[in-house]
Amino acid sequence: MNSNRSRIQYIAKAAVIAALYAALCIVLQSISFGPIQVRVANALMIMPYYTTAAIPGLFIGCIIANAVGGGILIDVIAGSLVTLGGAIGARLLRKKPWLMPLPTVVLNILVVPLILKYGYGVPLPLYLSMIYIAVGAVIACYGLGMPLYYALRPGEPFLSDDFELPWESQKTR
Repeated sequence: MNSNRSRIQYIAKAAVIAALYAALCIVLQSISFGPIQVRVANALMIMPYYTTAAIPGLFIGCIIANAVGGGILIDVIAGSLVTLGGAIGARLLRKKPWLMPLPTVVLNILVVPLILKYGYGVPLPLYLSMIYIAVGAVIACYGLGMPLYYALRPGEPFLSDDFELPWESQKTR
């Protein structure tokens, strides 16, 4: 396959993933934002297993979703960086699929309650906000994300790409 075609396919995969993430958040806005949330779009956080294009796709999709969803600047930036960190973590843990959602869950628990409390002034105690975010993240990432992971396994040859992150090599695949 030629290099230009590979790049175009990579960009197209990233764009589709970004669009899916943003669309899920916007369509399900009532449960995707706020102190009690199940961000269904986070089920897509397993996509870095299949393609590195998911990493920029999820990041850009989150930026779009948070901006269109009415997020304040710190939410758009920090929330999207949480998604980026979760996507990179999922890629790093792809050899242990049941651990892939963990970085997203942990980062959401650590960062989102702080944004809610200090950015939006949500009056919940921090520990309670962390519990609510944890439950929602586990439902989205494990309850929805892992079934999606297994459902996509037959399409792995189509979804996979030849692009690697700087620390990856062909031998580690």
